[in-house]
Amino acid sequence: MKRVPAAASRTAVPGEAAPGARVAGRGRGRGAAGVKDVAAAAGVSLGTVSNVLNRPEMVSPATRAKVEAAMESLGFVRNESARQLRAGSSRILAYLMLDAGNPFFTDVAKGVEEAAREAGLSVFLCNSNEDAAREADYLDLLEQQRVQGVLITPIDSHSPRITTLPLRGTPVVVVDRALDEGLHCSVAVDDVLGGEVALTHLIELGHERIAFVGGPNTIGQVTDRREGARNALAEAGLPAENLIELTTAALTVAEGRGAGQRLAGLPADRRPTAAFCANDLLALGLLQQCVSLGLRVPEDLAIVGYDDIEFAAAAAVPLTSVRQPRQLLGKTAAELLLDESSNPDHEHQRVTFTPELVVRTSTRGKGRRPDANSGGDTSR
Repeated sequence: MKRVPAAASRTAVPGEAAPGARVAGRGRGRGAAGVKDVAAAAGVSLGTVSNVLNRPEMVSPATRAKVEAAMESLGFVRNESARQLRAGSSRILAYLMLDAGNPFFTDVAKGVEEAAREAGLSVFLCNSNEDAAREADYLDLLEQQRVQGVLITPIDSHSPRITTLPLRGTPVVVVDRALDEGLHCSVAVDDVLGGEVALTHLIELGHERIAFVGGPNTIGQVTDRREGARNALAEAGLPAENLIELTTAALTVAEGRGAGQRLAGLPADRRPTAAFCANDLLALGLLQQCVSLGLRVPEDLAIVGYDDIEFAAAAAVPLTSVRQPRQLLGKTAAELLLDESSNPDHEHQRVTFTPELVVRTSTRGKGRRPDANSGGDTSR
């Protein structure tokens, strides 16, 4: 902004503010109106302005209206950073997700936002991108920002950083990962059961050689879902080697395509007739690659995903998937975090939801068609 020297004279133009005058609606910065300006414009004390901002019920309606009118006229914007500095904490919750490119986590974030808005708070979203160093950097930043609490879907739920954060005053709730310890609240789906449900469905359809597509093995959800798949295989009396593991470097569509290329390259007599994928993005990539290579789904390869994201039902071959209550996970976790941050009698809880298999065309036998009224989905 060009400044006019104090000693210089300047002729006022009709409709233009005089030099040094504040203009409502102008950009913030050094010219931003403060509480002293509001008090002067409204003819009240600084304490009255403070009460209007923080304890409006203590101010008469007439005075409050006068102060609010002055704020509007001056374009006053409350300095939330200053309030946070005085209070020692902010009115912000943070959600550090595992992969912002996965619609599962954005759906969880919607649930977090719903609970935060109901409490009059904002949400700061962070993405670790399955990178432990990046996750640690975000946790340091969030602690420095004095957020009211952190929700996290961690790469390693036993990370010391997650343990020490609450000891220094920042509550933490773990999302999409169940914890046995009583150090944190946690909200998750029973992923071992989810893996069992998926494999049992494929075994009941007559499949005996089944691929498990997932990774990396540092992600607890992947190992739990694979454990459930192994349990179902053993329960059915099938040998452990009948679960062919196709490990991926990430839970992405591209990695699913790569797994499809590897699977299609196996000799026909050794190729699995079904695949269980650790999430829907892998399953969609696998589906795309197999179809492009001439394999028919489900006739040549039945596929089950996990999460039941919106794209699962919209795939070229609608995808059977293990459903998680995504938004409910986020909302429940945020409510637990809000209680921990404000309730001195808070007790840590471990909330576990039951997964649900949604059967679609990708596992239905040849010639079977969905009910006309089912929309192509059958829940089990």
